[in-house]
Amino acid sequence: MATAVTPAPATVLADHLPGAATRLGGQARELALVVGGAALTGLAAQFSVPVPGSPVPVTGQTFAALLVGTALGARRGAASLALYLLAGMAGMPWFAEGSSGFAMPSLGYAIGFVLAAALTGAFARRGADRSAPRTAMAMVLGNLAIYAVGVPYLAASLHVSLAKAADLGLYPYLIGDALKVLLAMGALPLTWKLLRRRG
Repeated sequence: MATAVTPAPATVLADHLPGAATRLGGQARELALVVGGAALTGLAAQFSVPVPGSPVPVTGQTFAALLVGTALGARRGAASLALYLLAGMAGMPWFAEGSSGFAMPSLGYAIGFVLAAALTGAFARRGADRSAPRTAMAMVLGNLAIYAVGVPYLAASLHVSLAKAADLGLYPYLIGDALKVLLAMGALPLTWKLLRRRG
């Protein structure tokens, strides 16, 4: 009787970094990846442009969160963005415009980053970042995960309807999101092609 064979999971980009010779070194490497992803997101958040009439600025942190999840995989990516979220809530000034804390209406988007990183990381583990169409699908679904948390949180924080929250915190950002998806569609598959040539 034939038995089902579970296909081996694909690697993510972080798996191709140099390994460690010892178990302690491996743990230090994992920690460095998680902390590095959080720091990258915090740095990208400082590229911030206010949107008139909205408490949610245009920043680089959304793109960074999606890339961190894709590059690190679901487990490390979610841990990295959870660290970013918790450290920012505790006072680390690396949310948009150097802000921190937990009283801001846009905090829901940072919460959504954790979910989005896990989602895009899971897709990357299945090879979704190796072709342009599948990369686009992963990035779009990651963005949807962010908005699924961020927009209702914004509505609750501002005591407005979901429709009004979408006007403030969704629709003005769609063109920018589309440009980020196009960038990812080019950059991620190209990175894999370069890795294959090197190997």
